[in-house]
Amino acid sequence: MLKQLDTIYADALESLQAVEETTVLDTWYRDNLGKKGQVYLLTRQIGSLSKEERPLFGQQLNQVKQQLQTAYETKLAALKAAELEAKMAADGLDVTLPGRPLPQGGLHIITQTLRDIYRIFGDMGFQIYRSPDVETDAYNFEMLNFPPHHPARDMQDTFYTSQKDVILRTHTSAGQIRAMQEYHPDPVRVILPGMCYRNEQITTRSEIQFTQVEGLAVGHNITFTDLKGTLTEFARRLFGADRNTRFRASYFPFTEPSAEMDVSCFLCDGKGCQVCKQTGWLEILGCGMVHPTVLRNGGYDPQKYYGFAFGTGPERIAMLKYGIDDIRQFWGNDLRFLQQF
Repeated sequence: MLKQLDTIYADALESLQAVEETTVLDTWYRDNLGKKGQVYLLTRQIGSLSKEERPLFGQQLNQVKQQLQTAYETKLAALKAAELEAKMAADGLDVTLPGRPLPQGGLHIITQTLRDIYRIFGDMGFQIYRSPDVETDAYNFEMLNFPPHHPARDMQDTFYTSQKDVILRTHTSAGQIRAMQEYHPDPVRVILPGMCYRNEQITTRSEIQFTQVEGLAVGHNITFTDLKGTLTEFARRLFGADRNTRFRASYFPFTEPSAEMDVSCFLCDGKGCQVCKQTGWLEILGCGMVHPTVLRNGGYDPQKYYGFAFGTGPERIAMLKYGIDDIRQFWGNDLRFLQQF
């Protein structure tokens, strides 16, 4: 049996040298070292040997198995290296070429607009103040001079929760009282950005959620002139230094007097077009002097302190600036739209 083992070993090594593909090598392994291979089958014949021959044969058999296993692994590594080299040569891979760049994401158009607003008001000394999305009726309405059953509440279709007097804020103005209560008795100069929610029908011009940026300044000797100067400078930095502005009387419960601010249309330069509805002007925000009742609710004496407030919508600004005619595009997650910005 030792001669038979030597013959199997020699034949296995000879056939191994002739293998040139890994698939053929798998067959070689099965025929020689597998559970049904020649070497393994010899172990079943050990019982037919004498007691003196068994140890010698077993030792020789293990040695053959180890040598063939080593030869197999060496051959497998060589074949894989050769196949890889052949594949690289066939593909014509030039490892000196630069890699293909991965596509990069970008900031959402509303995030870009918000950052522009942050930068402009930051240069003017305003700080960012965050207020909660989930508010109480008191902060969202009552302390902003919206008493119960006030008709102005009908202008904001509110999302109410199952908990009494807890709502989703309808405007970032809800953070005004919180900011004043926190800063009192020091002066206040903050902007309050965030998402707002209203139970409205979704159309090309209205959504159930949208962003707002509220502004608030409270201190001594603040006048409507300060408000006009601040917002005019904001409009010129955002839309261009040659923009003109105008203020129109309006009404908001939490400001008195109240106004809406327009900028000259940057598409037609004030001559009249479809975007500005032939008026030459575009409305971008509402504003006014903080109502004495609101100042008092914030902890300030309206006889000593004065303030102004304003609110603008980044979606509206982006729509005007880039000629977007459907507000639903901002939250539709359509990459064809988002990648334009």
